[in-house]
Amino acid sequence: MKFIVSSSALFNRLQTIGRVINSKNTIHILDCFLFEIKNNILTITASDSETTLITTLELIESEADARFCINAKTIQDSMKEIAEQPLSFDINPENMDITANYMNGRFNIVGQNADEYPDMQISQEDMNVLVMPAPMVLNGINRCLFATADDELRPVMNGVYFDIQTDNITFVSSDGNKLVRNRNYGINGDQPASFILPKKPATILKNLLQKEANDITLKFNNRNAYAEMESTRLICRLTEGRYPNYNSVIPTNNPYKVTVDRITMLSALKRVLIFSNQSSSLIKLHLENNQMVVSGQDIDFSTSAEESVPCEYTNYPMNIGFNGTYLADILNNIGGENVIIELADPSRAGVIVPDGQDDKEDLLMLLMPMMLND
Repeated sequence: MKFIVSSSALFNRLQTIGRVINSKNTIHILDCFLFEIKNNILTITASDSETTLITTLELIESEADARFCINAKTIQDSMKEIAEQPLSFDINPENMDITANYMNGRFNIVGQNADEYPDMQISQEDMNVLVMPAPMVLNGINRCLFATADDELRPVMNGVYFDIQTDNITFVSSDGNKLVRNRNYGINGDQPASFILPKKPATILKNLLQKEANDITLKFNNRNAYAEMESTRLICRLTEGRYPNYNSVIPTNNPYKVTVDRITMLSALKRVLIFSNQSSSLIKLHLENNQMVVSGQDIDFSTSAEESVPCEYTNYPMNIGFNGTYLADILNNIGGENVIIELADPSRAGVIVPDGQDDKEDLLMLLMPMMLND
């Protein structure tokens, strides 16, 4: 059996879906890509049993329908240095010997029987359906991923929470120290619903959406989610459990507000962090008379640093401590020229929002404070 395909098109598809394959799989066949040829269309599947990626590609030529598996690392490594050209595959169905011929050479690999590959398809009946612009979903996931947890005891915190309402969709993540709530009024559902997308498929979906400009169709029920894009489909198992009431931890009365240039503050923070305690990353912010003094010290190594950053603040002088690494993460991910830091007192969480948000987006990030010694 023979088929011909564009080398660069095939390699790009393999790279895209190959990210889902684990370095070590309990099921040996999941080290492979599943190739299925039908009606001159090549369908390639990659999976880790929890998350599955499927992509389709039109062939230049094919002699017959076929199914076979090829080791993912072997086929990807063998195609890395092949320039764009027609690539011809000859498959012997009796011994699964596969020969790939290209302009100046060929390589041989041994395939595996496709019957060993588990069926990763799921029933799409009784699923909620959402059709959303890919850039909006990308923005929601992108803003949240850094704040997801790695907590074996609370797996619900290890993903991005989709809270779907009839007038908006809210993307939420939290690791207990920081929280992101990104509410988007440009997309909405027919009825209230919610699910938790685990971190790995969320990261894969983010990478896929960077190449998408059109709408994405998202289907989900209590157990699974199915995302369909132009040439790729993602199937994943959702995290089971109830996500905490995220709105209850966001302080609503924050009388003290600081407006500061985001990049200026982030740059100062990065420089001061070098001299702070490496285990706690404690940074002190002193606010007074339109000045923010960012300081840190490491008593064990007798190092310290401080920088003054201009800001808009005319309330009572205040000292508050934060984990500087977490604060830098927030400033990196919030975007915008200026940010507003809303505070109540040094023992309550700080709320950080962009200055001047779009009417269709309500982005809020929260950071728990740290106790200061002085």
